[in-house]
Amino acid sequence: MRPAFGKVKTRLLAGIGSILAACSAAVYGLYVKVSPPPPLARYEAGSPIEAGQWQVVPRRAWVSRDKVYGVSPGPGQQMLVVEVDLGNRTRASSSDYADVLRPHAVPGLAPGAPTVAQTRDPRLSPLLHPGLAERVAYIWVMADSAAPPATLTADVVAKTYKPRDNLYGVPGWYNPAVVGRLALPLGASFAPGGADAARAP
Repeated sequence: MRPAFGKVKTRLLAGIGSILAACSAAVYGLYVKVSPPPPLARYEAGSPIEAGQWQVVPRRAWVSRDKVYGVSPGPGQQMLVVEVDLGNRTRASSSDYADVLRPHAVPGLAPGAPTVAQTRDPRLSPLLHPGLAERVAYIWVMADSAAPPATLTADVVAKTYKPRDNLYGVPGWYNPAVVGRLALPLGASFAPGGADAARAP
């Protein structure tokens, strides 16, 4: 009788263990599904932001109907301009910064990548070198009839360095992800090159 009882006891304990494991897995799965993601970091003008390859310091934003840093709006257009200081945190020169800022929905904003111009000399190539911060202007085209919001909200996007990418098998910066949210007041039209547009240190 005792050996049989021992087998029953062992099976009973194993069954209880299986039930507890299943319950734990279910509770964990439920927690993962309902637990909210951590809040995004919030940034304002002057905030230093580490965005993967780039050190970003947002400066100001405005809407212009005139030529700005060599970029002119077309007929029926105006431009959304965001100035930031960009520092290359890598060891190689790069111009991979077009997607660092992604404005939230702005009425009349044309889709697509912005034009990025170097403020101190728009004629220079926008290739940015390690250790040399530069002030650049992100410029998006908007419909002239669009009424921009009082505050521009934009996501800050960073990529992750991978020594060997699974798809391409080469090192590089991949997997862009939002790491913070930027809010800048949209001011009146500024004079490019003025005292308030000094180049980055």
